[in-house]
Amino acid sequence: MNLVEAMRIFVRVAEVASFTQAAEDLGLPKASVSTTIRQLEGELGTRLLHRTTRRVHLTQDGQAYYERSKDLLADMDELQGLFRHDGSALQGRLRVDMPSAVARDVVMPKLPEFLVDHPALEIELSSTDRRVDLVREGFDCVLRVGALGDAGYVARPLGHYRMVNYASPAYVAQFGNPLHPDELADHRLVHYVQNLGARDPGFEYVDPEDPGTVRRVAMAGVLTVNNSDAYYAACRAGLGIIQVPEAGLNEAVAKGELVEVMPRYRAAPMPVSLIYAHRRHLPRRVQVFMNWLADVMRTRLGQDGEPGA
Repeated sequence: MNLVEAMRIFVRVAEVASFTQAAEDLGLPKASVSTTIRQLEGELGTRLLHRTTRRVHLTQDGQAYYERSKDLLADMDELQGLFRHDGSALQGRLRVDMPSAVARDVVMPKLPEFLVDHPALEIELSSTDRRVDLVREGFDCVLRVGALGDAGYVARPLGHYRMVNYASPAYVAQFGNPLHPDELADHRLVHYVQNLGARDPGFEYVDPEDPGTVRRVAMAGVLTVNNSDAYYAACRAGLGIIQVPEAGLNEAVAKGELVEVMPRYRAAPMPVSLIYAHRRHLPRRVQVFMNWLADVMRTRLGQDGEPGA
């Protein structure tokens, strides 16, 4: 039995709580994964996993071994590249997640340059508006826009997006151009929620008379979406007002597809962070990618006290 490979298999089973899912993620037969775990438990002389017909979960010994295994595997990745400083030394798979608009408008145009410098890397890029489970789904890092709420992970703040209110020219022609929150009763908001069935809190703005206060106005709306592409498309179609990061929509504004409304009543800036699982040592490929991504995002983000472009 290859102990290092067995540790990698065990860590993946523990993260996804499934032999089947771990086998699919690792490209191995399920029987091989099961056999490896049995051999590892025999070698260690203890049970690492409780198995039932419905789920797999760690024993107390398994939890301790899982934490040590993650550190040891990270150390081995670090050792393999310890004396390699050229770009071609970065090898392996990177699995990352980010909002679809960030992937499309910011990262994809720059990614070819990164891969020219690091041709041996294989990147799996997830772009979704839902909140992925960083550990269970096997992500090395996640770019998160908005409040975090991810207890137990390490967060690296990158800056913030300046928020803007947009409507289409057709919408303004039909409903008018609101100037004050008191006028919103006669307007429509395109509602955005992460999960359909949830309640949209309404139009949000920082009170210009009291900058420390965020206020919300419940608004009517004919459409609720859970995807940023649909959100932008609904606004362009004249279905209501949207509140979005200014970055990425400058071209649409320049073309006259969107117009800003209520510029004095913008939502609070939205924080942007990189999050990753807590480890003593991150693999060098993850460190290099996160540093590159932070540099790419820097031109689009405001820092504390600065507006985001």
